[in-house]
Amino acid sequence: MAELYSVGKQVNKETADEIIAGLEAMGSYIPTSEAVRREYRNVLLKEYEEFIEVHEREKSEKAAPDAPEGGTSQ
Repeated sequence: MAELYSVGKQVNKETADEIIAGLEAMGSYIPTSEAVRREYRNVLLKEYEEFIEVHEREKSEKAAPDAPEGGTSQ
């Protein structure tokens, strides 16, 4: 996921299919049933979306390390 994120891949079906293809190329078994693949794709997209959120949050925290938590200092 880090590699996909580093090249700016969006959270979409094509990215999920790319992840699945990569897993299969590494020898992971993924059933051929379209229903199972659809569910697997949805799980991968959710995980990738969470991965992006965490990394974007970390990136913004590094960009503004002196900003007070909670927004204002009042």
